[in-house]
Amino acid sequence: MKKVYGNAAEALDGLLSDGMLIAAGGFGLCGIPELLIDALVESGVKDITIASNNCGVDGFGLGKLLDTKQIKKMMSSYVGENAEFMRQYLSGELELEFNPQGTLAERMRAAGHGIPGFYTKTGVGTVIAEGKEVKVFNGEEYILEEGIFADLSIVKAWKADETGNLVFRKTARNFNPPAAMCGKVCVVEVEEIVPTGSLDPDAIHLPGIYVHRIIQGDHEKRIEQRTIREG
Repeated sequence: MKKVYGNAAEALDGLLSDGMLIAAGGFGLCGIPELLIDALVESGVKDITIASNNCGVDGFGLGKLLDTKQIKKMMSSYVGENAEFMRQYLSGELELEFNPQGTLAERMRAAGHGIPGFYTKTGVGTVIAEGKEVKVFNGEEYILEEGIFADLSIVKAWKADETGNLVFRKTARNFNPPAAMCGKVCVVEVEEIVPTGSLDPDAIHLPGIYVHRIIQGDHEKRIEQRTIREG
């Protein structure tokens, strides 16, 4: 099975449709699939729902899809760095489903393992629990959360071999593995593609069984908030 493609547009060819659910890796601007996001913008696909920790920043990352009004709904845990997000949400142009951060990650991971739902104490007694089934275990209340089964996953890794085995770099791993696992099709952008067999099996963070298409490219790696001290 051919997994390596020439560029982001080629890798997404035939996979996009209006109204689809996309799981996107990244945390802030760390480990985001920059090239695939740009290809989504260029594709013009619209009314999409995106499950991702946040929605980039104004004018970069997933924030580009807000500028073009291609996102209908966000499933996120944090949205505080994006003024356009706030404007669209408060004006009713954008739907928002808030998730506790660990719950969002587990909803993705659960789907990747074929688990349709799980019970958690996180959110019990809050607005997060509204409309959700409550079950008692050992005298404690838990709420039912459903797995996120995405139509497409877009993620960023450090290295991949030609069969799709992935290695992430430090904190850029973040939401990428669970996001990759929960999509019917997973497209990955990496900094380097290495020959099959050259990665130490014990160093592989995500096996290639989850990965369908790969591209290699150059990345801006913009810093979301630069904090420095005087020398």
